[in-house]
Amino acid sequence: MNRLKTVSLRRRVTLSVMIVLFAVMVTLVFVVDALFASQSSRDIETVLLDRARTAQQLVKTQKVSGNELVHKVDGRGVQVELVLQSGATYGGRPDDNERFKTITRTLPDGSTMTFYGDTSVLSAAQIRLRNLLVAVGLSALAVTAGALVFVVQRALAPLDAMTTLARSISGGDRGHRLNPLRTNNELGRTAAAFDDMLDSLEGAETTARASEERTKRFVADAAHELRTPLAGVQAVAEALMQTGLDEAGAEERDRMNLLLVRESRRAGRLVDDLLALARIDAGLELQLERVDLLALAEAEVSRSRLLAADLDIEADGIPVVVLGDPQRLAQILVNLSDNARQATGPQGKVRLDVGVFAGRAVLTVKDNGPGVANPDRERIFDRLTRLDEARDRRHGGSGLGLAIARGVARAHGGDLTCTTPQPGEPGATFALTLPLTPGLTSRSLPPG
Repeated sequence: MNRLKTVSLRRRVTLSVMIVLFAVMVTLVFVVDALFASQSSRDIETVLLDRARTAQQLVKTQKVSGNELVHKVDGRGVQVELVLQSGATYGGRPDDNERFKTITRTLPDGSTMTFYGDTSVLSAAQIRLRNLLVAVGLSALAVTAGALVFVVQRALAPLDAMTTLARSISGGDRGHRLNPLRTNNELGRTAAAFDDMLDSLEGAETTARASEERTKRFVADAAHELRTPLAGVQAVAEALMQTGLDEAGAEERDRMNLLLVRESRRAGRLVDDLLALARIDAGLELQLERVDLLALAEAEVSRSRLLAADLDIEADGIPVVVLGDPQRLAQILVNLSDNARQATGPQGKVRLDVGVFAGRAVLTVKDNGPGVANPDRERIFDRLTRLDEARDRRHGGSGLGLAIARGVARAHGGDLTCTTPQPGEPGATFALTLPLTPGLTSRSLPPG
């Protein structure tokens, strides 16, 4: 994994700005120097052309020639050389031609005059200007460098605030946020993302702590629940070991053996329920196929009638086909029917109804027992929760059945809830809702 380069942002920004500014200043010096040299050359050329026009006017209008003409156009940085048609020469050319700009013109009388413009004055001015630009540029760089230290420090103040906040959070202070005023710029978006990350981390931490607490509570409750049947097994086993065969009758030994088997089965059911919950938490594997909920309900009615012949239990509704695991769905109905039978007694009334509501398959289980109080209708789905401790322990209930049933329902993409019964109807009502699969209807079942 590549490590993040942590170069000082202040140093990087300051150096980058200084390099850019230096490049701009150097370019500016060269451009100004070139423009000054070009303009100076044009100015000298303009002066020489003016002198040439003056000389032509003097010759043409005033018939001036010879030394008089040279004296009139010579001077002020301009030297002239006049060559007459006779070959006579007036004036003179400068000794150093390299620092002079030259133009030559033929005058109206046929003579030739050469004009020499002195560029040394302009060259000296150009050098002074160049030195001035360099000095001003260096001074500007120095002032800019000093100002950048303050400006960059102010500009990076939000990053310092983020660092301070991160350190306070690492020290345990989790309640503060950056709360940027604007989120439409770089620092605003970074600060908003930082706050969102903190919210997510705190939410994940809260969820993890809550999950840890639930796990601890569940393990403690499971240990407590297992202790009861194991204590019974241990007590019966010790009693059998301490009681001789001649001291106890066959009836007493059979009673102890039955008690031993019952307590061991109770412990086994609790272990099976705990394993089922562990599978649900880890992601339940389902063997999906087409399941007719009405047929499943009718099969549960037949099973319940075998267990309690006097129980008034019936299934009604329409054939509704869903995609699910028939064994797992039957497990939900077994739990709901057994709970209803235990709540109503062997001569109670239980109704299973299958239908479709709001685009979902719904299977309801109603009984005429004591019902479930409104505050307990969600709590009963918590793990190891019993509303009637004595009755549930007498029937071997672990308090995990409804939690398992809801977990199986949600693994199918549905849910299991305890709903409010119709006005005037006693008992409890449980509703199993499952998603309807497109293309699977009652007509899609094979005949017979």
